[in-house]
Amino acid sequence: MAKIEWDKTGERKYQLGVSNVALYKQDKGAYPKGVAWNGITAIKESPDGADATDLWADNIKYGSIRAGEKYNFTPEAYFYPPEFGECDGSAEVAPGVTISQQKRKPFGLTWQTLIGSDEDDELGFTLHLVWGATASPSERSHETYNDSPDAEIFSWDCDTTPVKVTGYKPTAHMELDSTKVPQAKMEKLLNILYGTANTTPHLPLPDEVIKLMTT
Repeated sequence: MAKIEWDKTGERKYQLGVSNVALYKQDKGAYPKGVAWNGITAIKESPDGADATDLWADNIKYGSIRAGEKYNFTPEAYFYPPEFGECDGSAEVAPGVTISQQKRKPFGLTWQTLIGSDEDDELGFTLHLVWGATASPSERSHETYNDSPDAEIFSWDCDTTPVKVTGYKPTAHMELDSTKVPQAKMEKLLNILYGTANTTPHLPLPDEVIKLMTT
């Protein structure tokens, strides 16, 4: 048996950054059209749930049951695409005129985070896919312009409703590691997500992604 070794060359990996963010409004359970989301400064993931309920019998801990897990996240941005207005509870009643407190449309989201190592700071990337997301109202602060101005940061607390995955529990989040996924398959998926000169960008459901990666 091999002895454990720490900090071997090429194995000191890390992730950083957020880029290539794309928004996909949900329509009848599908995500048919994607748009670029510029100005994202951070996406904070905050899974929740999976709390344990202890079972007691015969004066001992008999076992425990885990509750379901929820996937929550918070995007932060300098601005957002107009398509996100419906997801944020806004409706355009005339060109340039919007009203708030409307029905919030579910959406999907994709983004990339860089993977680096001690040998290569651009080793690859992790591709994140999210389905069934909804955004909650969030606080916004409008401050006076002064001698050290800074742009406003928008943020939204988002939760998700998992979608079906054949052979697995439903999920709302998937990650793909470009250092492990074959390049041809990753490029094909990116063309689906971001579109080409001849195709419309869309977000495939988990079963479609898994089929692409396994065939």
